Amino acid sequence: MKVTENENKRLPFLREKTSKLTLSPGCYLMKNEKGKIIYIGKAKSLRKRVTSYFRASADHLPKVAKMVSQVYDYDFIVTDSEFEALVLECSLIKQNMPRYNILLKDDKGYSYIKITNEDYPRISAALQKDSDNAFYIGPYTSSYAVKQAVEEANRVFKLPTCHKVFPRDFKKGRPCLNHHINKCMGLCRGRISKEDYREIISQAVDYMKNGSAKSVERLTSLMEKAAEELDFEQAASLRDRIRAIEKISENQKIIDENMQNADIIALAENVEIACASVLMYRGGRLFDKVSFMLGEIEDTKKMRGDFLYQFYSDKADIPKNIFLDGEIEDIELAEKFLREKSGRAVHIKIPQRGDMLRLVEMARANAGEQISIKVGRTGKEIIALDELSKLLGLQSPPKYIECYDISNLASANMVAGMVVFKNARPFKKNYKKFTIKTVFEQNDYACMQEVIERRIKRYLDPDETDEGFKTLPDLIFLDGGKGHVNAVSAVLEKYHLDIPLYGLVKDSRHRTRAIATGGGEISVSQMKAAFNLITRIQDEVHRYAITFQTAKHKQNTYQLELTKVRGIGDAKAKKLIMHFKTKEALKSATIDEIRSVIGGSEEQLSELKNIIDNMKL
Repeated sequence: MKVTENENKRLPFLREKTSKLTLSPGCYLMKNEKGKIIYIGKAKSLRKRVTSYFRASADHLPKVAKMVSQVYDYDFIVTDSEFEALVLECSLIKQNMPRYNILLKDDKGYSYIKITNEDYPRISAALQKDSDNAFYIGPYTSSYAVKQAVEEANRVFKLPTCHKVFPRDFKKGRPCLNHHINKCMGLCRGRISKEDYREIISQAVDYMKNGSAKSVERLTSLMEKAAEELDFEQAASLRDRIRAIEKISENQKIIDENMQNADIIALAENVEIACASVLMYRGGRLFDKVSFMLGEIEDTKKMRGDFLYQFYSDKADIPKNIFLDGEIEDIELAEKFLREKSGRAVHIKIPQRGDMLRLVEMARANAGEQISIKVGRTGKEIIALDELSKLLGLQSPPKYIECYDISNLASANMVAGMVVFKNARPFKKNYKKFTIKTVFEQNDYACMQEVIERRIKRYLDPDETDEGFKTLPDLIFLDGGKGHVNAVSAVLEKYHLDIPLYGLVKDSRHRTRAIATGGGEISVSQMKAAFNLITRIQDEVHRYAITFQTAKHKQNTYQLELTKVRGIGDAKAKKLIMHFKTKEALKSATIDEIRSVIGGSEEQLSELKNIIDNMKL
């Protein structure tokens, strides 16, 4: 978005002031008319960076444009290096909390692991300490991590999670389903002593505190001791517990001995807002998760970097490894900043495959869920659009997507369907059908060109009132390969429209395989959410186009039957179809009702009525 002098009358003054600015590194402080700081930034060269805000040709993202429109004046502080500017920027942002900077606020409380004080203790998650003489482990800042740890311990050690009170409810009724499916030890049967049960609780607490490897080591020692003492039942029980820990460790991301000291950071974006989530591993366990709403979307690379600096600017506990879901502007500068803060080397990595990529995807899914709570859409939809924008290199997730497909029987009944997905959901109100008018032989490229040109002309028509045509899409998909893309690109260029355009390529089984560009293909198999969305779009447009083509074919066959009567041509047959709408209505019509529509002699109408009555519904 461009900011004009009508929107900010101070632009000429600001441009003049900036032309005299130093080329040295430093920080700049944008102020509004009341002198309040609304944005703070750093720059390797103050003049070059500040000039980018005020030049006439600047095309800003909406958030930046809004900020620039409110700038009345600015101050600056010159530093000796870009690194000093970075440190100063973080300090100034914390002091002034400017409106247009990323401000990290959350409303997290504390969570505890609670072990009840009773003959047969239970393990649960608690949001606060109560005066109930229970034993509490914590506090933890993440209720998410606490719940995960408690659920996992109860599952591994087969602890009861029902509402029965022990020993009061021993042998009262049959054991519940959890016992029958081997998810509970069946304490209610009254066959486990208080001492044995408390030992199991102790093992579960040790598991939550120290992780799987140390727990397996201790349990193995106990198992071997029981075997030596010929207590084979106890040894078998411990063996099963060890196997349960090993099995769950293979399939979860909560405990990972290789993740001793690391943070995983990922961003998710809606069309208008963004969120960052951080998964924190300490001592081989996911011990905390935090999420922050980042406000309006700006450049993703810059936003990710700004979040990184603000998040760690006042943290004493900076991990050895930080994994990101994408690039930041200067990784070496960021590592230097974190090294100065922590007093040791910190490595920033961007995983491309394997377990670390799966953890990054888990962090992004958490960020997506946070946005979904705020905007009332599912996390999967948000992540799908986010992945799609990254896959295609779009500036922001596409809110409004159109997809086209051509359907025909040889050269007969050639039609096209246009489906719309708004915020990753079908928007059927704006679906459109096209009957091909200018192409008379089977030629998918020419048909697609005709359809897109007709759609654009409707958009450009000042008298157009249909919202489906008056809305310009953020992204266009064509059911086809690079030939379709190249054919339609020429139409978009003709009307000077810069709309991202791609083809959807299917395999031999008619399943989505890749995204086609004008010169090649983009694989989508690695981005599951985006792949699923693209498949849904392609399946929907195919269904819509083929349904229209089938209906068109039936209508034409129906119309052809009517023209067998002498004196009934295409015009009269079409008039009858349009008037009565359905075969059922036409078959129910009397001769007088048919005469009122097309006229004709008694003999002619009698013959026509006979043909109509013998038609199959």
